[in-house]
Amino acid sequence: MNGWILAATLTLAAGLTAALWGVATGPLRRRVVAQNLSTAVACPGLLLLAQGYDRPSYVDLALVLALLGPVGTLVFARLLAGELAADPPRARGVTWAAAGLAAVVVLALCAVTGPGRAMAKLLVTGALLIGGNLVASRALTGAAGETGGTGRG
Repeated sequence: MNGWILAATLTLAAGLTAALWGVATGPLRRRVVAQNLSTAVACPGLLLLAQGYDRPSYVDLALVLALLGPVGTLVFARLLAGELAADPPRARGVTWAAAGLAAVVVLALCAVTGPGRAMAKLLVTGALLIGGNLVASRALTGAAGETGGTGRG
């Protein structure tokens, strides 16, 4: 076991345990934030595993997950806007911690990878992951300000 695999194991164990606990317990606001957290933790874990096992295909999987994970959260935010309005999520700390984790992992892997196509793929994955999760988190807290189907007028 090398350091990359150990880092991936710790990241996945800590992050997905917290996400599983959040999804399994508590109010709706905690469950939707935990669902968003699961993507934000799984992607850096996959990137670390890609480096640890020397499998570039894991980076492709992380790229797809970074693209589709926040989209799923946006769907939940839209469908559950009415219920979230009563008890709005507060995910600022979790969101910034997940974004910081993703940035650290991507920058460390870019330093190891060096310039080239693999580095460009890592940067795109990191940008999608960080940007997507920030947008999804903002949509969750913004969905609380809306009521499903009513407009201003």
